[in-house]
Amino acid sequence: MINTVLFDMGGTLEDIWYNDQTVQTVTGTLLDMLREHGLNAGCTEVAFWNRLNSGILRYKKWSEVHELEKKPEEIWPEFYLADFDIDKHKVAEIAEKLAGIWEVTYYHRELRPGVKHMLETLRERGYKLGVISNTASLYSVFDVLEGYGIRDYFSDVTLSSVTGYRKPHPSIFRIALRQMQARPEECAYVGDTLSRDVIGAKRLHFGAAIQIHSFLSAQKDAAVADVWQPDHVVENIGDVVDYLDGLNHNAQRPHTGV
Repeated sequence: MINTVLFDMGGTLEDIWYNDQTVQTVTGTLLDMLREHGLNAGCTEVAFWNRLNSGILRYKKWSEVHELEKKPEEIWPEFYLADFDIDKHKVAEIAEKLAGIWEVTYYHRELRPGVKHMLETLRERGYKLGVISNTASLYSVFDVLEGYGIRDYFSDVTLSSVTGYRKPHPSIFRIALRQMQARPEECAYVGDTLSRDVIGAKRLHFGAAIQIHSFLSAQKDAAVADVWQPDHVVENIGDVVDYLDGLNHNAQRPHTGV
């Protein structure tokens, strides 16, 4: 029986995407933040973005290879802004502000249609609800959930930036399970990627790994082996309810021998 449902954040509970306009916006906003704190990148916006992106890619490679997450005060001076001749101690002091800007400016985010109704229905049916999210910000996920008006649906929010582990590392899932006081076989996990969400849930032998595709799915899953597949794919987030109802109904049916 499934009694606990854990969700990914970006790409799952919310639609998320980026484009040239969001790149331009985040570049200008980050430069403004640095200047406000007496930090001058000493280059054009285009050069700033190119160097910043180089640092981001280095951190992405490191974090995905090790399935670990550093704190913002380590990420920004040691990776993202490592190629700039600016005071790294001052960068560390404002790193969470920079991380928060990045999460909500580089990415366009909006709550998927039907999320609130789905969460309300699951709660009425008695499911425990939680979030497991990879994020390089300590507070952004909480702020975004509050902004959507859905924070109170979740008993626990487990973040890579807090735990130090990134999905699909088993430890971030174990931490969430412990905090939710749930067993993996009683849990369903809903996410948009095979590489992080489905693999993570399968490693821990969750009762169900459910996928909903997003803007990020194809690029994140390009190198994933075919052996990793979800138990179910939903087109709309509300379809999670019907799928779980069916799973639990079948689990309650008596099994007869032949």
